[in-house]
Amino acid sequence: MREHHGRDRDRDRGRGRQPPPGARLVGFDEIEVRVEKLVAGGEGLARAEGVPLFVLRAAPGDLLRVRVTERHTDYGRAEIVEILEPGPGRRPDPFPELSRAGIADLQHLRDDLQPRLKAEAVRETLERLGKLTLPPGDLELITGAPWGYRLRTQLHADVDPVTGGMQVGYHARGTNDLIPLTRCPLLVPELEALLAELPEHLGPGSPRRLDLAAGEAGDFAAVSVAPTLPGLPHGELSLTLHDILYAYDARCFFQAHRELLPRLIDTVVGAWEGETAFDLYAGVGLFSLPLARRYARVTAVESDSIAARFARLNARRNRLTNVEVDSRAVESWIPELPPDAARVVVDPPRGGLSNLVRRTLVAQHPKRLTYVSCHAATLARDLRHLAAVYDIEKITLFDLFPQTGHMETVAHLTLRPETPAG
Repeated sequence: MREHHGRDRDRDRGRGRQPPPGARLVGFDEIEVRVEKLVAGGEGLARAEGVPLFVLRAAPGDLLRVRVTERHTDYGRAEIVEILEPGPGRRPDPFPELSRAGIADLQHLRDDLQPRLKAEAVRETLERLGKLTLPPGDLELITGAPWGYRLRTQLHADVDPVTGGMQVGYHARGTNDLIPLTRCPLLVPELEALLAELPEHLGPGSPRRLDLAAGEAGDFAAVSVAPTLPGLPHGELSLTLHDILYAYDARCFFQAHRELLPRLIDTVVGAWEGETAFDLYAGVGLFSLPLARRYARVTAVESDSIAARFARLNARRNRLTNVEVDSRAVESWIPELPPDAARVVVDPPRGGLSNLVRRTLVAQHPKRLTYVSCHAATLARDLRHLAAVYDIEKITLFDLFPQTGHMETVAHLTLRPETPAG
């Protein structure tokens, strides 16, 4: 009897209890939804039974029939089955062959609308996840050419199952299936011209991944392919930005939008000056070198050995003797950050700053901190922690990857005046 009454009590306590939101999607395969807005990363937000549903390649205002592909505790994901009523900003894909590849997930939106929607999504993410109070009005948004802008890309190669020859292209979104391409209008013309030529230089034993990069505009010879393939250009590239010569190759990370690079450097470096500056995740020195013209000493920290070698080379070629390049990981180097540095610039990968790096920045409180981010959610998380001692002075958005959901954010932070010395 005691066991029976216990079951009754458990049943009574459960009466009126609402199921978790995700459970409301159980039983739904296809459903009709209206898309509310774009969220950071480029997906459309709709709601099914009150549950947030993220829909790839959706446009605000779309009325869609979608198939639920993921069910989680408090959200779901879906793919479009049919566009019942297009939103006002939707257009036919200019290059349908790119639609499955995941490198042009926003090409269904007008070029002029994409950056505005992405900027709104970044702001919403910073305010919601970062608990930040941003000034009213639009954040500064800097845009450039929507096509023909990319200095770098990674291609894949495979054997054509029909002809037995080689083909190159991009993987279909979320798979290893190759989408063969002979053109990619996202790329600068020098790189796009290589697409049709590449298969002739490949065989069954060739590498299946190819990294391509371009240098100075208009110079077809300034193209690099890695790994090295017979008959194709490889090795060092160069690009001059604000009279600073940068060398790099296809193996290095380098910001991809050639037209916007000068504006990005100007925004990150700014007009400030001082004794010491530290550029963390420095790459080949994109920000380190111009910082060295404004600060007496600059330390560039970059763990990738190839990029670090180019950073040293670039400092030497530009006669910037006040730049020291440290090739340790930032997490290994960060305990050496001195207190009260005049300036720190961080440009981490998508995962953002580690706990150790965040804690050290808060403890050592450099007077000015500039955060360059490619991922709004991790930036929001990090800014929430940094807000313990920093105020946001300004946020600038750069649409470095048109036709995608990515937006680069530059946040200038200043140490709060009442912050005690460490």
